Amino acid sequence: MIKLWVIICMLSIITCCAGAPDNSDNINKETAIIKYPVVLVHGIVAHDRRSLINFWGRIPETLRNNGAEVFLGNTDAWGSIESNAEILKSTIDKVLLDTKSEKVNIIAHSKGGLDSRYLIWRYDYGDKIASLTTISTPHHGAELADLLHQRRIVHTNIVRRALIIFGKLYGDRNPDLYSLIYQLTSENMREFNAKIEMDPGVFYQSIYTTMRNQYDDLMFYYSYIYIHNISGANDGIVSVESTRWSGNNSGIEGISHAEIVDYKMRNIFGINIPEIYLNIVKDLGNRGF
Repeated sequence: MIKLWVIICMLSIITCCAGAPDNSDNINKETAIIKYPVVLVHGIVAHDRRSLINFWGRIPETLRNNGAEVFLGNTDAWGSIESNAEILKSTIDKVLLDTKSEKVNIIAHSKGGLDSRYLIWRYDYGDKIASLTTISTPHHGAELADLLHQRRIVHTNIVRRALIIFGKLYGDRNPDLYSLIYQLTSENMREFNAKIEMDPGVFYQSIYTTMRNQYDDLMFYYSYIYIHNISGANDGIVSVESTRWSGNNSGIEGISHAEIVDYKMRNIFGINIPEIYLNIVKDLGNRGF
């Protein structure tokens, strides 16, 4: 049982929002570095609504200080892809209404990228989403989800009930961790990718991160080794192989799955995390988004 919860905790970091404008009213749109508002979408374990941890660190402030309108997706930490996509839809509708913008740019971490992909496809939101940038997203499934789903104990009634209670206590509106574990398996993601098509009107790009070795982030010491033995280069939670998806792929070395959201709020091996997001936003702005 202890091993099960260790794996769940590891899996929970796989993804780190309807949010209020949150200091965006003072943006001068004529001098902004990006045309459309930016919506940051987290994944598993993270919360924008209530949390003791700032899961986006210095990133929102950095983007706002450089002229971007920034909003949070406010999705559930343990919600299914379908449920979170519905929440994200409400968020984006409100952002568009409040800002009077035609579209938004989504930057999503890990499972947040899957929620966003499903949103665009399910609700035909290609005319409302200018771009989707996914960061460390398991587009082809997570090796840890495969491992967890194979454990018989996960499928017992007592564990399934415990997962629901855990999600409620965590503050989610619609927690569904049991279904979520399967959704992140490589088997389910093969079906997902075959069904969920990219919208030709949306610019997609995928960014991966990699740890150089198991010592880069000791929180992922064992998970890095496990995934490396199966799939090679990874960030401690998601393999590079799984993140490659849109055709527009790029990577950052020396940063773990959790560190890329700047929750440590400091440079990692000399790398300024908020600057990575700032460069993403500047590039999107140069593309006319």
